Amino acid sequence: MAVPDAWLEGLPKVELHLHIEGSLEPELMFALAQRNKVDIPFKSVEEVRAAYNFTNLQTFLDIYYQGMNVLRTEEDFFDLTYAYFQRCQADNVRHAEIFFDPQGHTSRGVAFATAVNGITRGMKAAEEKLDVTSKLILSFLRHLTEEDAFATLEEAKPFKDAFVGVGLDSSEVGHPPSKFEKVYKACRELGWRAVAHAGEEGPPAYVTEALDLLKVARIDHGVRALEDAALVERLKQEKIPLTVCPLSNVKLCVYKDIKDHNLPKLLAAGLVANINSDDPAYFGGYMNANFKACATIPGMGAAEFVQVTRNSIAATFLDDAGKKKLSDELDAFLAKHPAPAVAA
Repeated sequence: MAVPDAWLEGLPKVELHLHIEGSLEPELMFALAQRNKVDIPFKSVEEVRAAYNFTNLQTFLDIYYQGMNVLRTEEDFFDLTYAYFQRCQADNVRHAEIFFDPQGHTSRGVAFATAVNGITRGMKAAEEKLDVTSKLILSFLRHLTEEDAFATLEEAKPFKDAFVGVGLDSSEVGHPPSKFEKVYKACRELGWRAVAHAGEEGPPAYVTEALDLLKVARIDHGVRALEDAALVERLKQEKIPLTVCPLSNVKLCVYKDIKDHNLPKLLAAGLVANINSDDPAYFGGYMNANFKACATIPGMGAAEFVQVTRNSIAATFLDDAGKKKLSDELDAFLAKHPAPAVAA
C-alpha cells in the first residue's frame, strides 16, 4: 500500500528547484500572446501540450525558449510569478527558492529591470496574500559564454539585494561548471550563495567541479552522483543538498519510468536529497504531483517523505529563525497527522 495521497497533500513543503519561466502554463502563454500581440507556433492549448513530448534536455529547451517569448512587460512577469505561487498555496508549499534566467529575456530586448521588478512584485504579493515566502536566484545560461554571464552580472548589480544566490542551468553536456569559475567568484564576492545544475545529463565529474571550482552550497539534480562512490561519501560528509526533480527526470528521459528513479537510494546513502518540480508546466506536475509520483517508487514510504521535507528545510537559504518556523510547521502537522504506517 502506498503512502495516502491526502497525507502527502497536507504535508508542508519547501521547493528549491523551480524555474519561474518553466511555470508558464499554456493557458497563460496564449493569454499573454494575445495581450502582447505575439505570434506563437501553436493554434491551441492542446497543441502546446502535445508538443511537450521530449527526448532529452535540448528538445525541451527548444520549446521552452519559444514559450518564453510571450513575456514582454513587467505585468507579464508579475502574472507568471503570482500564478506559480497560487499553485504553491494549493500544494501547501510554504517556502520556495526560485530561479530566474535574465539572459533568456534581455537577449529578446526585454530590459533586466522589467523582468526582475515583475518577479519580485509577484513574490512580495505571494507573501502578503498567500502566506508563501520565497527567495530569488539569478541563473546563468551555460550554453552562452562566461563573458555573456559577466555582462548579465553587471546588469544585475543594481538589483543585488533582490537575489540570494546565483545558479547555472540550460544545456549541461559540453558546458562544464569550470567554464564559469571566474564569474561565480565575482558573484560570491557580492555575498550571493552559489548553486549549480550538475549530474543530470552531465557526468558525476561535473558535480565535483561545481563543488571545487564554483564553491556551491547546493547541487541542482545530482542524480548521477551515485555513479561515483567517493563523490557520494563527500556529499554525505559535507551535507551538500541535492535538489532532485523526479517528474522532470522522467520527462527528459533520464529515467524511463518513475519507478526506476534513484531517490530512495540517494536517501539511503545519507544524502540531503529533496523533491522539486523544476519546470512544472512542461513536465506534468507541481509539488503534490511529484510527491504522489514518488510514492510509487519502491522504497519510498512515509518516513522517506518526512526525511525529504526535513532535507528541504535544512537546505534553504533562510536564517535559523526561518528554518525553525518551517520545522515547527512540519512538526505540528506530524503531531496531528502521524506518518502513516505503510509498506515502503
